[in-house]
Amino acid sequence: MLYSTDQLIQQINQKIEEINFAQSPCELYEPIKYSLSLGGKRIRPLLSLMACNLFSDETEAAILPAIGLEIFHNFTLLHDDLMDKADVRRGHSTVHKKWSANTAILSGDAMQIMAYQFISQTPSNNLSEVLNLFSKTALEVCEGQQYDMDFEKRNDVNESEYIEMIRLKTAVLLACALKTGAIIGGAAERDAELLYTFGEKIGLAFQLKDDLLDTFGDELTFGKAIGGDIVCNKKTYLLINAIRLSTDEEKREINNWLHLEKFDKKKKIEAITSIYINKEIKKLCEDKINQFYQEAIDALYAIDVNVMQKSELITFSEKLMYRQS
Repeated sequence: MLYSTDQLIQQINQKIEEINFAQSPCELYEPIKYSLSLGGKRIRPLLSLMACNLFSDETEAAILPAIGLEIFHNFTLLHDDLMDKADVRRGHSTVHKKWSANTAILSGDAMQIMAYQFISQTPSNNLSEVLNLFSKTALEVCEGQQYDMDFEKRNDVNESEYIEMIRLKTAVLLACALKTGAIIGGAAERDAELLYTFGEKIGLAFQLKDDLLDTFGDELTFGKAIGGDIVCNKKTYLLINAIRLSTDEEKREINNWLHLEKFDKKKKIEAITSIYINKEIKKLCEDKINQFYQEAIDALYAIDVNVMQKSELITFSEKLMYRQS
């Protein structure tokens, strides 16, 4: 049986609602419940179940590890928002704003432990492989976050460095989710690896799309303030290429904004965005997104499964690429 995306999302949300957060101390568990209740796209557990469903009619064996991946992802958001001093996530106050920085740290730590508890409920014949994959991925996500923090102090970050950073910080968790589902579903090793590649490439396209929306998106649909990356001097694909393609005068203007400690946020966003428009950075980013998307689809089509079985993954991938939030 091939499940629809809506059916799988329903399974995921139902399983999350069944988690018992009525534990003490409530100050530890309430922020976790709050974080997971904000929804989000549930992309990681959904991809995991979709991958499992490519090779098996039964997705039940993959549901708890999939929830573990979603908990881990939300743990990273708690700490990421704290490091970035972000006030809003999915249109709501971030945990450190609603509670405190210490709460975000400790509840985040608890979420990471809970993630392992759920993932360890993988069927015993796949447990070692899935745990090893997840542990490797979790460490890579931390490496990606460290690179992201390092880049804040550098103005010479190049495109290849940036792509590697977002591969680690974002793409490998999507790839891990897909491969986890494939392993549990009984995929051949080659097919599981192709799904991993598909996840990596989709993850890169997804993050570049996020960069694009942060500057050129609509705040109401995007769920957070537009221009946040510009305000925080994030070395995104857009900024890196704007610096690379700018005239000496434009470079001086960009560097001036990057080094100002006190500034009008609106004026900074307008000034940097104007340079992006003049240098056609939006099109450059869209072309890169399309390149990674095509590489992802090529990997997906190479999997030894009837193309009709892949239809939900193909449709879902298209929605990710054309999303506005």
